[in-house]
Amino acid sequence: MTDKTPRSTPDRRRHRLAARLAWTLLAILAVPLAYGAAGYVSGFIPVNDNWREAKQGVTIYVETNGVHTSLILPIAAEGIDWRGLVSPNDLADPRYAGDHYGFGWGERRFYLNTPTWADLDARTVIRATIGSDETLVHVDHVVRPFPDRWRRPLRLSSDEYRRLSAYIRASFAPGRPKPIPGYTPSDIFYEGRGHYDAITTCNEWTGAALRATGVRVGAWTPFESGVMRWFR
Repeated sequence: MTDKTPRSTPDRRRHRLAARLAWTLLAILAVPLAYGAAGYVSGFIPVNDNWREAKQGVTIYVETNGVHTSLILPIAAEGIDWRGLVSPNDLADPRYAGDHYGFGWGERRFYLNTPTWADLDARTVIRATIGSDETLVHVDHVVRPFPDRWRRPLRLSSDEYRRLSAYIRASFAPGRPKPIPGYTPSDIFYEGRGHYDAITTCNEWTGAALRATGVRVGAWTPFESGVMRWFR
């Protein structure tokens, strides 16, 4: 005969608790998976699809270290001289000053507390993901940049270059922003402005700067691949 004895109340409670825990774990896993999928797919969706590289103009570089992207611009071009904002004398040793600046933007604690990925901790990740209004602009001094797999050249028209420069300038704190020592003798941080979170990441800042310039790039670029795939 089949045992049709009803399940006891404690058994039912344990079953319901196990089911709730399972659904909770699935929900927790679903969020990063959905975020990753959305970020990956949106990087393939072009904005400014009709854009073409200028035949004459200013050559900049879009750079990646495999995780983080930045924009390399000449110190002076088209009447824009960055030395009024980013002085070589801000470096501990001005002999490391370059003829180009590499600009990046990100969350303050993430930048300062994570000089290498080995220094990354959960608290820093959670704070950056939830969001912060404490941001920095990271500036690398670059000497005679050249194209390679990590650094892609891009020629902008005069108007495009001015739009890009205006976007980058607006990411600095107003006035003469305070310089903060960097990781090496040739890089430095400055007080920035803007809100950083899981939507507006360091790589999305690069993508947004290029979109505002009019350059073809991904619609949303939280990951470096959404930026770099457009520049071969």
